[in-house]
Amino acid sequence: MKKHLTQQEIFFFKAVPAFVWQLVFFGIPLAFLIVLSFVKDFSHPFSFDNFTFDHYREIVSSDYMRIIARSLFIAFFTAVLCLVVGYPLTYYIALKKRKWKNIFLFFLVLPFVTNLLVLTYAWSFVLDKDGLLNRLLIALGVIHEPLLMLNSFFAIMIVMFYCYLPFMIMPLFTSLEKFDVTLVEASQDLGATQFQTFYKIILPLTWPAIQTGILLVFVPAFGEFVIPLLMGGDKYMFVGTAISHFFLIGQNRPLGAAFTLASSAFLCCIVLFFLWFFSPNEAKKQIRIDNETI
Repeated sequence: MKKHLTQQEIFFFKAVPAFVWQLVFFGIPLAFLIVLSFVKDFSHPFSFDNFTFDHYREIVSSDYMRIIARSLFIAFFTAVLCLVVGYPLTYYIALKKRKWKNIFLFFLVLPFVTNLLVLTYAWSFVLDKDGLLNRLLIALGVIHEPLLMLNSFFAIMIVMFYCYLPFMIMPLFTSLEKFDVTLVEASQDLGATQFQTFYKIILPLTWPAIQTGILLVFVPAFGEFVIPLLMGGDKYMFVGTAISHFFLIGQNRPLGAAFTLASSAFLCCIVLFFLWFFSPNEAKKQIRIDNETI
């Protein structure tokens, strides 16, 4: 008699390929990095006498912590800038210009479908000393001499903002497109101001999308490699450029593994704190408190 598989067994067999994929491409490389970060000599990684904490001591007691802090700052600033610009822009497209929303959305997410290296090189021609932006400012009479914008923190920030803005817009647009406009109309009929309507209705209901957008921007921006390298040159060192230097140029793989794990640990702690402190449950709790007060 043929035996039918239960739902738990079917789920198990479906999950096996995903588990194998995670094990091969995430678990094993992560374990290799952990082992590598504690060895003195890369040629004898499994010798007990080769075990050391010196790499982590060097990271804590040197300028490497400043590199991690700089990467955290630029990732945070990029996420905040994308939110400040992307939220009202997405709100206007999703709720005010529904007829043309697909066209506007296409132009906004165009950087998302373009190669990052091509975008970065294109911006280098825009921000160059003889580039489009300097020529435009000189033609308008704003400046008289070309500005040196390449190889600067400003160039890194403007390109980071441009390339990561679609990561903020997409979750916001998905949430705002499904937003019930009658809630705003009801709030206005009850005498609430535009700020009260936004703060007590729109913002809490779209908070999960805001949280998703911030994480989608913050996490990859923290380890960005191409943009800081091409826009900042050798003046600024970030986590992505430092890791590539350890493994490809400096050939110091144990220190590079330790730096990778240390920076990832800092990133995970900040993300977990963000998820705990700005959880959607707090926003829902605030809505219940406001309703009870009313």
